[in-house]
Amino acid sequence: MTPEQRRVDPAAVAEGYRRHISRGRARLAEVTGGLVEVASKGVHVWDAHGRRYIDCGGYGVFLLGHQHPKVVQAVGTQLRRHALATRILLEPVAARAAEALAAVAPAGLEYVHFVNSGAEATEAAIKLARAHGKRHLVSTAGGYHGKTMGALSLTARELYQAPFRPLVPDVQHVPYGEAAALEQALAATPDACVVLEPVQGENGVVLPPSGYLTAVQRACRSHGALLVLDEVQTGLGRLGTWWGADREGITPDVLLVGKNLSGGVIPVAAMVATAEAYAPFSRDPFIHTSTFAGSPVACAAAAAAVETIAAEGLVERAARIGTRLRDDLSAMLHEVCPHLVREVRGAGLLIAVELVDEGVAGDLVMELMDCGVLVNHSLNAHRVLRLTPPAVIGRNDTAALLDAVHRAATAVAARHPEPQPQLAERTA
Repeated sequence: MTPEQRRVDPAAVAEGYRRHISRGRARLAEVTGGLVEVASKGVHVWDAHGRRYIDCGGYGVFLLGHQHPKVVQAVGTQLRRHALATRILLEPVAARAAEALAAVAPAGLEYVHFVNSGAEATEAAIKLARAHGKRHLVSTAGGYHGKTMGALSLTARELYQAPFRPLVPDVQHVPYGEAAALEQALAATPDACVVLEPVQGENGVVLPPSGYLTAVQRACRSHGALLVLDEVQTGLGRLGTWWGADREGITPDVLLVGKNLSGGVIPVAAMVATAEAYAPFSRDPFIHTSTFAGSPVACAAAAAAVETIAAEGLVERAARIGTRLRDDLSAMLHEVCPHLVREVRGAGLLIAVELVDEGVAGDLVMELMDCGVLVNHSLNAHRVLRLTPPAVIGRNDTAALLDAVHRAATAVAARHPEPQPQLAERTA
């Protein structure tokens, strides 16, 4: 931490939020003691008091950890050379980043449209579908695709949708993991675009049954539907494979990419598509644009992130570390507090701990923070904690993480003891 970071006043930061950003956010911060994060490096984050945390949160952004030197160097070099483009001339860093991303995407996905966030990628996909005459959107119950207007229409969560109705029309939600339900919906809808996740992240890390993605692709092709696979959270190695699509070897028409594309340094996301699906955007480059999308500095981060994931074998590390960590967490939690844990599940370094209810989950989040670990709850399943540690995590930090979880779970179990069976009444 620098002297400037140590001089941060948490109370002043909270007041700034209260007066100018969000009173609700400021109230929420009071629950955690008004902690303020001021620095990060590798797997760690520091607060204004100098306390260090292992970051297993960040909503899946930090596969490469914080401040990865290769990404920081690429961004710093580009920042000094040419940070933002005029959008009048061609710009080489965007071309390089697109080439790098297309090279690791499922075969056939060749065209890249850069944006600034995962929700923007969803919006671009919706507009691309409309350009093809696909006006009926089919998503899945529990799915999460962002909170901008079109993306929110796909995000099947009444809590987020209710204040903003009416939403985009002609949107249908079918049960996740049930290919027959999707087949039935598409049979009744000749102009459909299907948008779903290969593993539902914000719904609590829900893995579909084996063969589901293959059946989804088959149904879309059979009924002429456009298939959009939302890999904003699952892509670029998070699942221990480059893409969730790779788990069954499918190629969607459109792939949504975000989070890890940033390298944990600069916000950037993308929509990647086949030549046929991308044709409307390819013919008219001004049909869907954004001033800051595909900026040189963001594309420098994207190219460096993709190249570093490949060069350092982070996909393979995510698979290896994730399997071991998931097994260790499951064994520990079912020993320490079996009455509080329903399941530990996941793929790669997308790991869920499902508790018996939201109250216990919230208690464990706070206890983990006290033990020096940051995790996320799941936005569509509040009883599920989500751990997304970086693939660069080492043995010492993995051991420290497991120790912290053990201490936190032990403390929570003491506050939520297992109910004792009632003694049968004695009969006379």
